[in-house]
Amino acid sequence: MKHILVPIGTSSEIHKLLQYAVDFALDFQSQILVMEAFNAPSAPGTLVNISEKVAAQSKAHLQEVISQVDAKGISIKIATYNGSVVEGIKAIDKELGIDLIIMAPRTNDIKDVYYLGPTSGSIIKRTNVPTLIVPIGTQYSPFKNILTAFKSGVLKRSRILNPLIEIQKKFKAKISLLLVKTPGYTDEDLKINTALMDISSQLNMSDNATTYLGVLEHFRSQKPDLLCVFRRKRGFFVNLWEKSTILKSEFHVSIPVLVLSVKKD
Repeated sequence: MKHILVPIGTSSEIHKLLQYAVDFALDFQSQILVMEAFNAPSAPGTLVNISEKVAAQSKAHLQEVISQVDAKGISIKIATYNGSVVEGIKAIDKELGIDLIIMAPRTNDIKDVYYLGPTSGSIIKRTNVPTLIVPIGTQYSPFKNILTAFKSGVLKRSRILNPLIEIQKKFKAKISLLLVKTPGYTDEDLKINTALMDISSQLNMSDNATTYLGVLEHFRSQKPDLLCVFRRKRGFFVNLWEKSTILKSEFHVSIPVLVLSVKKD
């Protein structure tokens, strides 16, 4: 994982997420790019000055966040983008190549009904970059027990597993597979990609209305420190892709979640 992108929002505790990203990057000797998107008019005349001023304020905010973390020798670069976060991520990915996005859920507030808000949800929904969702305040530690949940074991491209394989090799982590047979499953879904089987030590199957309910059923017994899921047409969030926001009632865990996705060729 050469390049890790950390989108920076307005939370007063966002530096805690960046510190987590730094600690993670240290283990993989990755470079970090922090970015903030803004929307400012860009047109002839004085409006150009407005755009430049907003960009300068955004850069200053990123520098302030960086000043609150211990970089530990990790390279942290700054990027600002005039437009949406998703457009900015796609532009950076096209120019530099992003191997992983590290971002936070909407909030840790138990009163908030959302797991992912419009911004974080759109990153998952509209980009094809593997993403690690980390609750703000989580202390970084190497992953040792990974639960990988899915409703179909068919993978069109085995390289979707690359981030998971890197993590397993680095930490010698145990990977347990959970195939959830949801209503309408086919015999084809029960065929599991050989690359996925090769990296796992255990396979469980369950019958549940949704993959998330299957995860909840096995969460306590497995005690994972990382949940891994797939972002694809028939993946974990299959019923959630129609909107950007994701309710906690639809999906919510207190540990980091690795969402695997394959970039389009």
